[in-house]
Amino acid sequence: MEDPSSRKKPYNLLLRYAGLAFQMIAAIGVSLWLGYLLDQWLGMRFPLFMIIFSLLALTLLLWQIVKDTSRHDR
Repeated sequence: MEDPSSRKKPYNLLLRYAGLAFQMIAAIGVSLWLGYLLDQWLGMRFPLFMIIFSLLALTLLLWQIVKDTSRHDR
């Protein structure tokens, strides 16, 4: 007889990774928005803080994804 928990495992991983995708979209969007606001508030012509915040968010999210996927592969 098949173990019911083994059937749910792929669905749990799918939901987890779908959640990570939405988290990435939200984090990059918020970082771009905050960078835009800071650039406007400081009166900068070059979008320096938009670039810095978005790259920082991307780096942290990729680190989180690598950490999370390496933990689930084992």
